[in-house]
Amino acid sequence: MSLFGLTRKLTRPTDEMVTAGHADFLRGYSIEVMPRTAASVPDFRAALPAGTRVYIAHIQGTPIADMVATARRLARDGFAVMPHFPARIIPDRATLADWIAQYRGEAGVDQALLLGGGVTSPAGDFDSSMQMIETGLFDGFTRLHVAGHPEGNRDIDGTARPDDPEAQTMKALRWKQDYANRSDATLAITTQFCFEAQPVIDWVNRINAAGVALPVHIGLAGPAKLQTMLKFALACGVGPSLRVLQRRALDLGKLLLPYEPTEVIADLAAHKAQVPDFAIEQAHLFPFGGIAATAAWAARG
Repeated sequence: MSLFGLTRKLTRPTDEMVTAGHADFLRGYSIEVMPRTAASVPDFRAALPAGTRVYIAHIQGTPIADMVATARRLARDGFAVMPHFPARIIPDRATLADWIAQYRGEAGVDQALLLGGGVTSPAGDFDSSMQMIETGLFDGFTRLHVAGHPEGNRDIDGTARPDDPEAQTMKALRWKQDYANRSDATLAITTQFCFEAQPVIDWVNRINAAGVALPVHIGLAGPAKLQTMLKFALACGVGPSLRVLQRRALDLGKLLLPYEPTEVIADLAAHKAQVPDFAIEQAHLFPFGGIAATAAWAARG
């Protein structure tokens, strides 16, 4: 048993636990879009529950005008908009200030996901979310989320100490916890998606043991074809839980069926039932099979 007595063998979920866990974990979910995928949705109000938090992923090369237009559309339709601010693709403080001003002025944005950005070489002044926070430009935002990586972060792990590969990420999370303690904004951790519950549980226990008590919004891959899911998982650096997809690919009975995160949700729900103060606050969906399909699946509960 680990510190806090939180790590336990997962109890295999009953059918009732699967049904209840699915509904509980998806209640109040958030979802991620990009401008080009958002453009394929005729009416978000017909797809998503009212007030859903919608993250807008900022991939390198996306014009800021497209990002702001997507934010404006979603805000107009009554959704809580949370654009990404990837530190390593932002050249300087002036650019960051301009982006923030556009989001706030045109879409009333007061929430943001701050992250490193997933590129090897910074485009300019920023290398981390902490550097962006230190500018003070996000003062006045009501909610700030930072990235979490339950199975490691390949952008950081490659330069980590071999004897303590999480030392840098834990140090950064403790810094963010300290910032949360003195900030008026609500802070939370939004994680990379993974396919297995135990690595998530172990990671949450480790960050808690390190003094980080920020709520966790756990990344879950929505339903999609197995080939699609494998492509995104490999591109995004998903860790050991990738074996769930690899085993599925070897099962001829499941090979042609779409992947759904039913099992990982049920396992996390079972753990939450055993440990009510477990830090996962809500689910964040990556709609690799399409926004409408993911939203429809979530609505079925």
